Amino acid sequence: MSKALVSLVTGAASGLGKATVERLVKDGYKVIMCDLQSSKGKSVAETIGPNTSFVPTDVRSEIDVQNAIDTCKQLHGKLDLIVNCAGISVARKVFNFNKGSAHSLEEFTDVLMVNTVGSFNVIRLGAALMGNNETDENGQRGVVINTSGYSAYDGQMGQVAFAASKGAIAAMTLPLARDMASQGIRHCSISPGLFDTPLLNHLPEKVKNYFADMTPCPKRLGQPEEFANLVLSIVNNPFLNGEVIRIDGGIRFI
Repeated sequence: MSKALVSLVTGAASGLGKATVERLVKDGYKVIMCDLQSSKGKSVAETIGPNTSFVPTDVRSEIDVQNAIDTCKQLHGKLDLIVNCAGISVARKVFNFNKGSAHSLEEFTDVLMVNTVGSFNVIRLGAALMGNNETDENGQRGVVINTSGYSAYDGQMGQVAFAASKGAIAAMTLPLARDMASQGIRHCSISPGLFDTPLLNHLPEKVKNYFADMTPCPKRLGQPEEFANLVLSIVNNPFLNGEVIRIDGGIRFI
């Protein structure tokens, strides 16, 4: 069994997930990196170094996620931290009156399946391994951190699917914490604002600059490393539980 702390991170090949992996490794963690087979996960893991292991994973798949958990157990014998960063988005109004077409039900379902159901899938299957850990001085065995988002509170036009998925993550946080409190597993969610990640790559530069200017302080997009720093803050503060924490520079949308 590994003496180092062990984490499983989804969406680990890019953006918030990649930054989280890098920070965790810097802090001495062994990390199971989960992302799609088609992602750059393998090369990213090789670049970060030997304390990472890439396991191709579609978070919607019970078989894939269980394989990642089993790999974690085989390599390290335990699981201390789960960080769910896997996510997708679409920009669609519920009905396009100019074209006379409704929002695709398939697209709506896909967003919820990855962002919400995928996160739940990882948590429910990872709980067994995490629950076998020895308790620490606070009677705790592990931590789970999910990624919500500003859209849970300030969803914009065209974001109905994304907002629904992130609102669900926020709503799940407290009951997840209550469900697993008896086993000493804490649950928190991070609600990031606009971060400079691949999820925003489809936006023109002038739109990114507009959003940056809307942020009260600092007037810029968030950096993935700042998200990763908050992950470690949650882990290192044993009294944080059942909470959704906004990290957005104070931006609010109307």
